[in-house]
Amino acid sequence: MENGRIAGGDALSPEPWRPMDERRYDCIFIPGGGLLEDGSLPAWTAARLERALELADLTEWIIPLSAGTVHKPPPLDPGGYPLYESRQAAAWLAAAGVDRRRVLAEVCSYDTIGNAYFSRTLFADPLGLTRCHIITSQFHLLRSAAAFRWVYALRPAPRAYQLSFEGVPDAGLDPGALAARRAREARSLESLKQQARGMGSLPQFRRWLYTKHAAYALGGKRERLSAEELESY
Repeated sequence: MENGRIAGGDALSPEPWRPMDERRYDCIFIPGGGLLEDGSLPAWTAARLERALELADLTEWIIPLSAGTVHKPPPLDPGGYPLYESRQAAAWLAAAGVDRRRVLAEVCSYDTIGNAYFSRTLFADPLGLTRCHIITSQFHLLRSAAAFRWVYALRPAPRAYQLSFEGVPDAGLDPGALAARRAREARSLESLKQQARGMGSLPQFRRWLYTKHAAYALGGKRERLSAEELESY
């Protein structure tokens, strides 16, 4: 990994960044980073969007991901309806000047694995997107790369994907919260690797997601996080 970027490699092992020869991306995916209590975007999520804005001319689509998180209740709009994280991010991009017709919001996922799965099944596969650039925070980069590579390698795959990953600065987190999140990311990455070893097909994955994964399975038990860990969600 160099300069916060990853490209190439197998489903779980990052290789050093290699430039994409100045070609256009088919899309930029932006994994969710949470919302503040008032529904606004935290600094670390805004940093992801700012980088996507810088690359907007190199892609057709910019696609923020995530409905929210299972770790805390969603903020509500003045009418009492939940605010979807990806829609808040999409509104930010539109306000910054990106044509609304180029911004798609994914509102099904509640974690990084879900970000990867729904990005593929709702957008990449139906729209024929193969050159996908994923932008997230530095603290989230390695797990995002592992999750996306795993999900995009699942069989059957209608086409060969070219995924690249970029980490932006971990803005807005105090040292204690950042250290707690990094430790959690390391644990979650090891758990993801263990899970991925026995699962190579989309039907297997889909069954596991909806019967075993706490964020999507009926009756799934949410993990309790510390106050410091919750600051980054």
